[in-house]
Amino acid sequence: MEDYEVVTLPNGIRIAHRQIPHTQIAHCGIMLDIGSRDEQPHQQGLAHFWEHMAFKGTEKRKSYHIITRLETVGGELNAYTTKEKVCFHASVLGAHFEKATELLADITFHSVFPEKQIERERGVILEEMAMYYDSPEDAIQDDFDELVFPSHALGGNILGTTETVSSFTREDLQRFIAENYDTSRIVFASVSNLPFKQVVKIVEKYLRDVPTQQTSRQRQQPTGYVPKQTRVERPITQAQCALGRPAYGLTDPRRLPFFMLVNLLGGPGMNSRLNLNLREKYGLVYSIDASYTPYLDTGFLGIYFGTDPKKVDKANRLISQELRRLREQPLTTLQLHQTKEQLIGQLAMAEESNNSFMLMMAKSLLDIDRVEALGDINADINAITATQLQDLAQEAFQEDQFSSLTFVPEK
Repeated sequence: MEDYEVVTLPNGIRIAHRQIPHTQIAHCGIMLDIGSRDEQPHQQGLAHFWEHMAFKGTEKRKSYHIITRLETVGGELNAYTTKEKVCFHASVLGAHFEKATELLADITFHSVFPEKQIERERGVILEEMAMYYDSPEDAIQDDFDELVFPSHALGGNILGTTETVSSFTREDLQRFIAENYDTSRIVFASVSNLPFKQVVKIVEKYLRDVPTQQTSRQRQQPTGYVPKQTRVERPITQAQCALGRPAYGLTDPRRLPFFMLVNLLGGPGMNSRLNLNLREKYGLVYSIDASYTPYLDTGFLGIYFGTDPKKVDKANRLISQELRRLREQPLTTLQLHQTKEQLIGQLAMAEESNNSFMLMMAKSLLDIDRVEALGDINADINAITATQLQDLAQEAFQEDQFSSLTFVPEK
């Protein structure tokens, strides 16, 4: 039995809801299948610019009234942009669910992008870009994307460039939305103590009149990856390093076992192999992590760490050692069991966050047209074998296919 319900409005927008009787908080959001990968080169940063501008005025509200609408009742209003999604979401007491729904619908579908606010927000985003540039541990991740996906929108910085952000106009925003907007690729998701029928009645009131629209947009898959090693001098004292390569897409059957393999290598647990070796055994890093991000038609494996410039080579040798171990040595029965139990526990704790579940529910419906039940995921995890993981390591952890980017202190 599913623990969520879905209905589709005549215009194609889906409403997904999970009822949790004991909670007092309602989490809800509108997620659109539009992201920075849908931008043309001259539009780089436009999806993120839209996310900002949605809060700056609608047909019936000024910016002040938008940002205070939920704050005055103790709620939160927020948004984010990824490579493939734009999302506007809110958290409020259940009694204010309709107020949050109406506001989300207003900023998503009725923003007017006032010219004065565009100029103001342009400056805000340029400052945001400067902030990221001044944080090398953040900047290297953006720059590394470009190394792995060169000449492709997936490699572009979500924030854009100084040149593109400085050029955006109201017409650019309207054109970008019109070119990518598809009501069948929009999900309203919520988690609250309200029954599904009541949620549908409220949401339908504000979304049923959204005009039906479809787009012929076709996302282009990245091709022609060539490993590349790059060193860049920056005004820093600690070296920042990134290693990685393209990986498996969302619908690839290897996605879950590869996620488990990367979690073992450098996931959030203090017992990850990279953390135990580079931090606990040798004290080379404060933190090191490996992450796997699946996209619609490809994926991304990244390993990130910072260290003393004189210790970069040793750190890289130790990472190579761990990659080689996973290629050459299958997990023992105990190691495999512990790896599975750790991932199952992490996923269960992540689902405890109602807000995270709401966002995951919307993304899953857009990406794979369903929300995978935790029990089914656990069963799939338990079915993974040591041979599968070793085969994946031999395929994906070949270091001659890795790119690297290193920020080193200026001489």
